[in-house]
Amino acid sequence: MEKRGQVTIFIIIAIVIIALGILIYLFFPTIQTGLGISTNNPQIFIQNCMEEEITNTVDVLSSQGGSFDPKNYFLYQDEKIEYLCYTSEYYIPCVMQQPMLKKHIENEIKKEINNEKKECLDSLRKNFESLGYDVSLTEGETKVELLPNRISVKFENDLTLTKDDSERYDELSVIVNNNLYELTSITNSILNMEARYGDSETTIYMNYYHDLKVEKKKQTDGTTIYILTNRDKGDKFQFASRSIAWPPGIS
Repeated sequence: MEKRGQVTIFIIIAIVIIALGILIYLFFPTIQTGLGISTNNPQIFIQNCMEEEITNTVDVLSSQGGSFDPKNYFLYQDEKIEYLCYTSEYYIPCVMQQPMLKKHIENEIKKEINNEKKECLDSLRKNFESLGYDVSLTEGETKVELLPNRISVKFENDLTLTKDDSERYDELSVIVNNNLYELTSITNSILNMEARYGDSETTIYMNYYHDLKVEKKKQTDGTTIYILTNRDKGDKFQFASRSIAWPPGIS
């Protein structure tokens, strides 16, 4: 019985060692980068280097109506929230300020992450040179696209790594999980109602999208602050509108 128990223990230990070996083989590149250690996978390197910067940029844009430096805005709880539909007059429907909102946000992200992109590409070069690679890197276009459930950022750089063999990469990409695509689509629908009717009925969106929360914060000057939140992920987009406003004292 004692020998059988020892054999069973050895078998269990062997299984654990094999399982750990498989896990290390599958996830070691990610573990390396997460610990700040160099990696020989340029795609993993750029994802880890850029993801936090893109996420932070998107958070700021989403809290300010889609612009990093809003010009026409309403100050709400110390945040500059851009007017996406606006009129300075009374009794008049608002005019759309960003009719191509999705494209505008994509351009804002692209512009804001440019410096970090250069730093990450420089770090990538140094990383692979320290691993003994000859590195040829020509910087190209950056493409940002809001897609369902994610944000895609593609760096179309010509990268060649040469050691024993040559590896060529035409593109490196970063994916950030975020519902900004869906939130901006709903924002556009609300803005169309604001521009046409001077107000919007937000319950229809929450009845249709059960994971969506829409808040309307009416202000004394006729401004409405809209706050759209994905209940499951916590992603948020907020913006301002001023349409068919009434003079003070008239309701």
